[in-house]
Amino acid sequence: MSGKERNNYMEHLTLQTKKNPEPAYDFNQCAYKMPAYLRRTAIQEALGAYSSYASNHENWVNNGKQGKEPKLTYERNAMPTLYKGNMFIRTGSDTVRVKVYHRKDWVWLDVLLCKQDVKYIEKHCLSDPNTVQKNPKLKKCGKCWYLVFPFAKAVTFEDVAIEDRTICAIDLGINQNAVCSIMQSDGTVVARKFINFATEKDHLYKALGRQKKAQQHGNRKTPVLWKRVNDINQDISRKTAKGIMDFAILYNVDVIVFEYLDTNGKKRGSKKQRLQLWRKREIQRIVEHHAHKCGIRVSRICAWGTSALAFDGFGKVERGTYMQDGKEKYNYSICVFPNGKIYHCDLNASYNIGARYFIRELLKSESVMTRLPAEANDLRYGTGTTRTYLR
Repeated sequence: MSGKERNNYMEHLTLQTKKNPEPAYDFNQCAYKMPAYLRRTAIQEALGAYSSYASNHENWVNNGKQGKEPKLTYERNAMPTLYKGNMFIRTGSDTVRVKVYHRKDWVWLDVLLCKQDVKYIEKHCLSDPNTVQKNPKLKKCGKCWYLVFPFAKAVTFEDVAIEDRTICAIDLGINQNAVCSIMQSDGTVVARKFINFATEKDHLYKALGRQKKAQQHGNRKTPVLWKRVNDINQDISRKTAKGIMDFAILYNVDVIVFEYLDTNGKKRGSKKQRLQLWRKREIQRIVEHHAHKCGIRVSRICAWGTSALAFDGFGKVERGTYMQDGKEKYNYSICVFPNGKIYHCDLNASYNIGARYFIRELLKSESVMTRLPAEANDLRYGTGTTRTYLR
């Protein structure tokens, strides 16, 4: 069925009308006089949840039932959109009326908006003529309810030739929050930046220590301590994203390049908790949001071998152990090239990330019939995942 046909069929099963006096599931018994917009939103949410579950379960079966079996989550915690005129009316600069379920009836409720929030919206959102305000969404956080006002802005991306592009190659890591390199198509590295928040990380590890000690004393559920950990971790991700954006805007880049990081599955090893708390997707999401507002494109490349291969093209690196002044030292952020050169591992990875992006974009401009024979006859081309900064 199409989307409209599925919605109509679900309403026929759940809604009592004159033409349908006895539905299979009477929705009015549990939600009397519920607005049509909310009812259809709930139906679409249920259909989307089950469609996602069905496709995930089918993929799980086709892959030989490897991993954990997908389950259908019933509590979705979905918040409704208050459509203008039907569920939301703006009565003043800082007053609105919303239609909510109150005292066993759907009534219009007058709400007073925070003046500070209204001033922020007028200054940063409504001041731009290209910004359009959308319908607000109701959100529950703890025991409080909020109105979230989304805004849409039309942004045009400039089509810059690949030879004239300037990119910011980002290597997200655990030891260093991010290592950025400003690169050009001819391989010139214009600038580099290491982003690391040591103080915030120290606060995070102390909060994790408190949580661990509480569990050792028998406290299995520690929501307050976990909230402290999550808040610090979220603050680190936001500061990292801001540092990346400030560096990219400073050098007026055209594209921000990330690795496609997929760390699904069970984490193993001594750093499994660090990997579990690593908010790499959150950082990429925030950077992508602000980059699109500024007209900067975001691209992702294959992450295989960017840290393991030396940027000079002579093979794999050895991480951790290196020789200095005749003594063996250990630092996992340092790598040793096959020719004996000692270099920073994350900086080496950022070079390879930028190089892999330019190689992919340059090869796109050539036809497959001319590119494949050259790659097959000349071994220096290598495969896509073995190409590095200098080779």
